[in-house]
Amino acid sequence: MFTGVIEEMGAVAVLNRTLNGTTITILASHIMNELAVGDSVSVNGICLTVVDRGDRDFRVEASPETLSVTTLGSLTAGAPVNLERAMKLNQRIGGHLVAGHVEGVGLIRSRQQDGNAVLFVIEAPSDILKYCVEKGSITVDGISLTINGVSDRSFQVSIIPHTAAVTTLGLRQVHDHVNLESDLIGKYVERLLQGRGLLSKPTPVVDAEYLKKRGLI
Repeated sequence: MFTGVIEEMGAVAVLNRTLNGTTITILASHIMNELAVGDSVSVNGICLTVVDRGDRDFRVEASPETLSVTTLGSLTAGAPVNLERAMKLNQRIGGHLVAGHVEGVGLIRSRQQDGNAVLFVIEAPSDILKYCVEKGSITVDGISLTINGVSDRSFQVSIIPHTAAVTTLGLRQVHDHVNLESDLIGKYVERLLQGRGLLSKPTPVVDAEYLKKRGLI
């Protein structure tokens, strides 16, 4: 589990694709402290397992499924990546609860300066948009962000100068793809309501007969 607060930007050192799978070696500094083989680490919002580590780098493996549903397969040597170690239960959650399970890929449709901030409009799949609410949370390339607005095809987020400087989002341009994970709590609430049949009931028609049955007229 993660918080969506990026600890540092690392860089891809080596990306090795073989018939048996894909391994990625990532250069880092800050997160290397206490990072051990077997630990989970978020790379651009994707929860991966550390399989080897050196003094200044670590290696992760990616399955074909992960490569097919994320932007991980498009990375090249030298590409910057957002990094976050798994959260500790005794620390402050500066963002929101993030599983690191990317649900889909979004497309940046616009980027414009808004005072000292940068405003992004990101097109997203409908099964992610249904969990997007104004002033709610979403994870973009592992970054916990607040949604400013939602349309039938996209959502809008604004990033402050600090976020632009310390994450890859400051480098993203129109037509770039980003990893998306919707709010974890919203999905559990939906599942709970479905299990109780509360989402399958049709909306009642409030007419004279409806009111008579309930003794209201």
